[in-house]
Amino acid sequence: MLRQFFGAAALATMMVAAPALAAEIKPAVVYDLGGKNDQSFNQSAYAGAEQYTKDTGTAYQDFEIQNDTQREQAIRRFASKGFNPIVAIGFSHAGALEKVAPEFPDTKFAIIDMVVDLPNVRSVIFKEHEGSYLVGLLAAKAAASNKVGFVGGMDIPLIRAFACGYKQGAKAASADVEVFENMTGTTGAAWNDPVKGGELAKSQIDRGADVIYHAAGGTGAGVLQAAADAGKLGIGVDSNQNGLHPGKILTSMVKRVDVAVYNVFKDMAEDKWSSGINVLGLADGGVAWADDENNKALITAEMRAAVEQASKAIIEGKIVVHDYRADNSCPF
Repeated sequence: MLRQFFGAAALATMMVAAPALAAEIKPAVVYDLGGKNDQSFNQSAYAGAEQYTKDTGTAYQDFEIQNDTQREQAIRRFASKGFNPIVAIGFSHAGALEKVAPEFPDTKFAIIDMVVDLPNVRSVIFKEHEGSYLVGLLAAKAAASNKVGFVGGMDIPLIRAFACGYKQGAKAASADVEVFENMTGTTGAAWNDPVKGGELAKSQIDRGADVIYHAAGGTGAGVLQAAADAGKLGIGVDSNQNGLHPGKILTSMVKRVDVAVYNVFKDMAEDKWSSGINVLGLADGGVAWADDENNKALITAEMRAAVEQASKAIIEGKIVVHDYRADNSCPF
């Protein structure tokens, strides 16, 4: 079970089969660098598309880009062939979408993790900082050394928001906890470099980190492997990665990209399409911490009580998690 996922009423009706009289749609998905089998961000999107096909029988097509120049090409090709809706996975598709969407005003587009202000585009963004707070809280409680780490992918405000939320949660658990932070790079290649991810994780372990959280896409595989090899704990991201190293991943900060993709398809089929900004946070079931058989033995009763109390406080507004993107700062 994934904690908090099904507690929100909004999520209870998200992933249900489209009614029999739903309109025929021809959906498509363009993944970000790293591809649909990255076991993280892109794979969550793939899972949502697959679930929609399983529930409704509606086929979709997808494309895994190999370089940045393919973004615009892929989106335009799908649009010119009549695919509708088209979902672009990742903020880096924003420039391409800003060019292509106006050329196809009758086609509906969606983008994950960025706002594109056009009448035929739905922008889905998440409160990743809220989920990161929860796993930071757990990390600090699990770290005997009182030292934890964070490895980000591309150094951008979005990933800084993960890091800042994580720090705030860790500090809430232990005011004097030390948090090490490294970013993998400044280009899209930072999402798909598990070797460097492993090296960064090892450097943090050498400094005493007992738990390391990654928000690095495919690069994170190296982070989790390095932590497991060293007898330390990793924290997964986006998809539930607990099963990659059972008993060696403390938890995962799950981001429901699958739900976002599913809902784009579903809303289009049911004539409920809406453009504009769609924000998914803890209260909406959009982010959560993963709690299953793979990490059950790692989460003590005290830890579970603390994270559930924090979740409730965030949803009720009693704890406000700082969003780095609001002012490009992190006070923790």
